[in-house]
Amino acid sequence: MQNSGDNVFRDVPVGKDEPSLVSQFLTEHDFAANTRKAVLNDLRKFAGWFTEANNEPFSVARVTVRDVADFRDQSRQNQSWRVSATSTVNRCLVTLRRFFGWLVVEGHLPVNPAKPVKELRRQALAPKGLARAEVRTLLREVELRQDTRAAAIFSLLLYTGCRVSDLVALELHDLVLGERSGSATFRFGKGRKQRTVPLPLAARKALQTYLETRPAVDSDRVFIGERGPLTDKGVRALCDKYSAICGIKLHPHLLRHTMAHKFLEDNPGELVSLAQLLGHSNIQTTARYVQRTEEQLGEACERLDY
Repeated sequence: MQNSGDNVFRDVPVGKDEPSLVSQFLTEHDFAANTRKAVLNDLRKFAGWFTEANNEPFSVARVTVRDVADFRDQSRQNQSWRVSATSTVNRCLVTLRRFFGWLVVEGHLPVNPAKPVKELRRQALAPKGLARAEVRTLLREVELRQDTRAAAIFSLLLYTGCRVSDLVALELHDLVLGERSGSATFRFGKGRKQRTVPLPLAARKALQTYLETRPAVDSDRVFIGERGPLTDKGVRALCDKYSAICGIKLHPHLLRHTMAHKFLEDNPGELVSLAQLLGHSNIQTTARYVQRTEEQLGEACERLDY
């Protein structure tokens, strides 16, 4: 595993073959960088849990259906593993099912111990977004600080609903900024899909203002940090900075959710259009924004009067 540069089993006792099997699994699957990171994290969590629960080094040949089921049930309750969210537990199960399925195909295991284990059921709720007043607070604080780069970044996230990976990969030739219209082309979207998204006037103005003061560097990337092209980590650090300033917990995907909610609020029923903008292959993924958030359900219940 050291050869791949991904020490997924750090501090976890494992058998001698496990690191090479994980490395081979990753090599044979063309995972995006964020997906690769998530897969490694899921496998590390399961290996660590297996070692602690069974008091033996992790070995794929020793994993049983009971192990996977117990991991599912205990990780939902055990905060120390930081796997408490239902969606995160289910993602771990998908990773395990895929990894052990690959081991079966490759002849390393006779059966897939994760296949019979069902995912946790959960109520379908819409992802939470920012309220209009919170968006206004964020954009005001950015303007007060004359932070043109932050204005361009937050505007792009709020007006296109792009992922942070789309944003940091954006290059100068991907932008079209005209007086009457404009667009951003995200060439390396999730699943290697390319899409072109219209840019409303407010986003075009914010981007144009930033580009006029953009550092002159030897890079075509739109957003530049102190040490070169801005990274995923840099965008998240910017969100953390303005979280502290505004008193609102911010992260890039929250702004993507905010855009989705606002789009449907202004364009009721336009799920197909929203799916195109967000880069969703499956309309069912987009349909979750039609559901109500937990806060909306709570407000509706408060209005009950007998």
